Amino acid sequence: MTAKLVDIRPVGTSLEVQVGQTILDAALAAGIAYPHGCKSGRCGACKSRLIGGEVELFQHSPFALTDEEKADGLILACRALPLTATAVAWLGSDDGDAVHPPRRLVGIVTNLDDLTHDIKLVRIATQDGPHLRFAAGQFAQVSFDGVPARSYSMANRPGDAGLEFHIRRVPGGVTSQHVHNRLKPGDKATLEFPLGSSYLRQHHSGSILCVAGGSGLAPIKAIVETALAHGITHPIHVYFGVRGERDLYLVEHFHALAKRHRNLSFTPVLSDAQSTQYRTGFVTRAVEKDLSDLGGWKAYVAGPPSMVDAAMEITFARGLRQDDMHADVFFTPEVQPVPVTDG
Repeated sequence: MTAKLVDIRPVGTSLEVQVGQTILDAALAAGIAYPHGCKSGRCGACKSRLIGGEVELFQHSPFALTDEEKADGLILACRALPLTATAVAWLGSDDGDAVHPPRRLVGIVTNLDDLTHDIKLVRIATQDGPHLRFAAGQFAQVSFDGVPARSYSMANRPGDAGLEFHIRRVPGGVTSQHVHNRLKPGDKATLEFPLGSSYLRQHHSGSILCVAGGSGLAPIKAIVETALAHGITHPIHVYFGVRGERDLYLVEHFHALAKRHRNLSFTPVLSDAQSTQYRTGFVTRAVEKDLSDLGGWKAYVAGPPSMVDAAMEITFARGLRQDDMHADVFFTPEVQPVPVTDG
């Protein structure tokens, strides 16, 4: 077998895709800002039209690409191996917001704070200062000296000074152990930025559901704060799922936001706690119990794969359109060798 030529129509570029390489991986390696999110066939952000040729599709979520969509000539670029010379075009954005092309930046760690027993807040300043252009909910590929690069979601609003990340300690994770044990203010960081398509659709004119698991609260924080800052007055429901009370963070911050903005509600849900002031059980079950009709809503979900899958199943059953689901799946390096968002 040999490399296959793939024509990426939206940018008028043809590139060689090597054996075993997906169309998305080849496009990103070539510097093409191909829309994508989870890179694992779960979110549908890289959904594309197969204009010509044949591809083999790896396993993917039926919510990301249905059988009807496949029959209509749609594919997922992150799951597609070209079998012949191929032409593809990603689907257009569903709103008028500009998506900024990724670029490489050099930054300096300015602050480190413990948010929980295993989540550390890391602030990074760059020479671009407050003029960093990204969409709320996107992430950056971050590398620190001597450890593998990992992807972390920005927790701050676009336009803030520097970037804020919430980095969870991953058992056995080389990069997260470095961040928690050895990283210090003044250390250098290199970023590929911004990345991801699970960002706030500011032109949406309906209610918003946000579901976060663990450090998945980072992109949800950016989305919520940006939506409120831009005067969005439609209801915004935030559900934050963790195991126990020691895993909660920013609860007072979100309660304070909810007091200032009557359209915002914030619901922590603890899966393992028994005696607590908070709701218990799986966070997606709380959503299922509270919200019966999600037609016309937007949903932003960030967290581990099992939570994202459950959120998709429940919200689609409640009438959410597939195009209105924007998911950021947090994989650990042990689960997903290719760096995807892990916090």
